[in-house]
Amino acid sequence: MTTSVHKRFRELRPDLVPRQMTEGQASSVKVPCECIEKMPELRENPFRRRICEAFSRDGQGNLSFEDFLDALSVFSEQAPRDIKVFYAFKIYDFDQDGFIGHADLMSCLTTMTRNELSPEEHQQIADKVIEEADVDGDGKLSILEFEHVILRAPDFLSTFHIRI
Repeated sequence: MTTSVHKRFRELRPDLVPRQMTEGQASSVKVPCECIEKMPELRENPFRRRICEAFSRDGQGNLSFEDFLDALSVFSEQAPRDIKVFYAFKIYDFDQDGFIGHADLMSCLTTMTRNELSPEEHQQIADKVIEEADVDGDGKLSILEFEHVILRAPDFLSTFHIRI
């Protein structure tokens, strides 16, 4: 498995990724986010940039081989549900403050709908999500509140994956 994943990683930037990686290179050689985003599995995903940012240790979306391997593990069909929920939360937490607030929801809606809805419609949807899911009334979703909502979505586990 790791050999085929390394081959796939190397195909993204063969000029940058060595054929044989040392242990140190697995965490230090980074493929730019722009190259990762062009993968056929991510190309059409509106969250491709956020996916890269959520898995990159540098926070900029540039992935080392270890980051790439982590991402593929989380998006595999065999990954545990709680790990998938954790990374889905990271992807939707645009401002990276540990909560999904109103601004995060607005960013999610803009990303998902590609501006097909009006700002008023985005506002209404974001308000409704907060109203429905914010159990403690602080105006934002904690990871536990997010998990409670996401686990009620029957297709979450089947859609939160990438086949390589």
